[in-house]
Amino acid sequence: MARLSGSTQPVGLGKTATGLGGKGLGKSTAKRHRCVIRSRCYLGDPANGYHGKILRDNINGITKGSIRRLARRGGVKRISATIYDEVRAALKDRLKLLLHDICAILECTVRKTITVPDIVFVLNCHGTPIYGFDTPFRTRK
Repeated sequence: MARLSGSTQPVGLGKTATGLGGKGLGKSTAKRHRCVIRSRCYLGDPANGYHGKILRDNINGITKGSIRRLARRGGVKRISATIYDEVRAALKDRLKLLLHDICAILECTVRKTITVPDIVFVLNCHGTPIYGFDTPFRTRK
C-alpha cells in the first residue's frame, strides 16, 4: 500500500488521497439523518441498527414566531400565550379538510402528485378563492 507524505496511515484504510481524512458528518448535519450504526445503514433492518426516520408531529414546525407574524399581518397587537396551541389545532383541522378533498380529486384522476390547480379548485369549492394562480390570458397577434 502507498503511504502519503506526513501520514502514518496507508491510503486504503480511511485516508483520502489529500490526507485530510474522510468526510465526516460535521456540526450542521441533523441527527435524525444519522443511523445508530453507520456501516449497516444500507441494510434497512431494525436488528442491524437502522430504525428508520423519527416520526414527529410536524404541526409543531409552525413556530411561535410564524404565528406571531401572521397575527401581526392581521392587525393583532397583543397575543395571549394560550393562542399558539389553538392556532396550531385550527390549522391542522383546516389542512385535514382541504387535503381530504384534494386526495379525492387525485383518486378520481388517477394521479399521485398534487398540482396547483388542484389546490385552487378545492379552495374555490370551500368558498375561499385564491387569486394569482390561474392561467394567464392569451393575447391575439
